[in-house]
Amino acid sequence: MKTSYKFKNAQQLGELIDDYFLYIKGEYELMQPKGRSAKPIQKIYSREPEFPTISSLALFLGFDSMTDFKQYEEMRKYSRPFNHARLRIEAAYQQLLFEKPTATIFALKSMGWNDKPGATKTSTETHKTLKVEMTSTGPKPASTEKEVDVLI
Repeated sequence: MKTSYKFKNAQQLGELIDDYFLYIKGEYELMQPKGRSAKPIQKIYSREPEFPTISSLALFLGFDSMTDFKQYEEMRKYSRPFNHARLRIEAAYQQLLFEKPTATIFALKSMGWNDKPGATKTSTETHKTLKVEMTSTGPKPASTEKEVDVLI
């Protein structure tokens, strides 16, 4: 695994992730229109804002592949900043549901979300089998209605 990334610990990684979210806001100058018009101050972008994605985050952090990114993401010492970054990206997609639902649903599903009622994220879940064994602790259940005493 490549280890020449810009971060040496989880704190540095968290700071770089914060830098990524600042970077994607773009760069602009506030400009007051000339003349006596009542136009509001405008943002003039020298670098347009970008939408956050997992891939662009990986590139910003210096990863060469999503495989390397995912390996680091699974390391316990880096899990908190990566999980927080993923949550911020998912939140951005959820905010888009009102504007572009089809594309947003596709993006969220590719991130492990499921649109079935009661379902949760499935990409990181592990399924375990639960064995249930029934034992008798009281009187034997009645097999017919005739065996039941009715108390009135």
